[in-house]
Amino acid sequence: MKIVDARVVVTSPGRNFVTLKVETDEGVTGLGDATLNGRELAVVGYLRDHVVPLLVGTDPHRIEDTWQSLYRGAYWRRGPVTMAAIAAVDVALWDIKAKVAGLPLYQLLGGASRERVRTYGHASGRDIPELFDSIRARLAEGYPAIRVQTGVPGLERVYGVGHDAASDAARPVVEDWDTAAYLRSLPGVFDAVRQEFGPELVLLHDAHHRLTPIQAARLGKDLEPYDLFWLEDCTPAENQDGLRLVRRHTTTPLAIGEVFNTVFDYQTLVGEQLIDYVRSAVTHFGGVSPLRKLFDFAAQHQIKSAIHGPEDISPVGMAAAIHLDLAIHNFGIQEYAGHTPLTHEVFPHAYTFTDGYLHPGEAPGLGIELDEELASAHPYEPAYLPINRLQDGTIHDW
Repeated sequence: MKIVDARVVVTSPGRNFVTLKVETDEGVTGLGDATLNGRELAVVGYLRDHVVPLLVGTDPHRIEDTWQSLYRGAYWRRGPVTMAAIAAVDVALWDIKAKVAGLPLYQLLGGASRERVRTYGHASGRDIPELFDSIRARLAEGYPAIRVQTGVPGLERVYGVGHDAASDAARPVVEDWDTAAYLRSLPGVFDAVRQEFGPELVLLHDAHHRLTPIQAARLGKDLEPYDLFWLEDCTPAENQDGLRLVRRHTTTPLAIGEVFNTVFDYQTLVGEQLIDYVRSAVTHFGGVSPLRKLFDFAAQHQIKSAIHGPEDISPVGMAAAIHLDLAIHNFGIQEYAGHTPLTHEVFPHAYTFTDGYLHPGEAPGLGIELDEELASAHPYEPAYLPINRLQDGTIHDW
């Protein structure tokens, strides 16, 4: 079997998605997700101009060799553009291999370690009543765990709260930020949530990298009475030494990693058990192959998986994540923000979401297809994530 063609499809059925379609001389095709939110076309160019020419004529079954060639052969290693492109190739080749075997991908990864995949959903509100309504909506959808985000007094808008129009802006939207107000208000929010919904509801929170280590330590300690499943991205993940300080001062579990691209980013955090959950996405970490290796590394330190799964991971990337979730032993939880109905039409899939749990289905491969005709009717639309500035105008962490 040889690869005879590979092409990149960009579509925007609600969000921009970049998909690699690999075709073989035996008519078996594979799909991979290369979406990089806000920088999609950079990955398109990398794939189209630098990666696809290297694939034609190669054996699609040589997944590890192809991965190493694309990672090491370019000399310029790591980085989100490179790793998203490699991820698309890796996932597409696993899709092909599993289809040839006539098995769903999770069977090639060792088979199922559980019957279904627990998820968490997103709830947010500009104030407490709106937040409560959002939580009730997620509960009605069956989610067993909920990430809680809320407005901050004195700020007009906060990323991840309410209608996230900033993600669809043709230019970055500038949002104000006030760390002191956030730190003062958030414990009261979780107190209100616990009083309303009780002690058993699984709660999570994402700080979006906005805090210094000492601020993160304070927040983690202040949130201890509310028994969070985790505090996510409490401080910029690049400052790995800072996580030592956070760890010393709070027992709130910590999740880190959605902006990481390789296992090298995790060496200190995993080796010293400074975090409890690794948050990388299949799409941004180089694919199924390296993410499985990361989970094996994390398992040696009693750290669990928590694959990144926002709306800007396409159903192709989500399908790959669910197969991994089902197969690995040290599974923690899967983020699942869902997609628009139109997105599901563009990417018909075998995976299901029932009563707050996902399953990849039993179709061979990833269990997902791409309706290219429908995809072409929804072309790329420029979109950026927001920019945060402090009240004096200083650029702040996203």
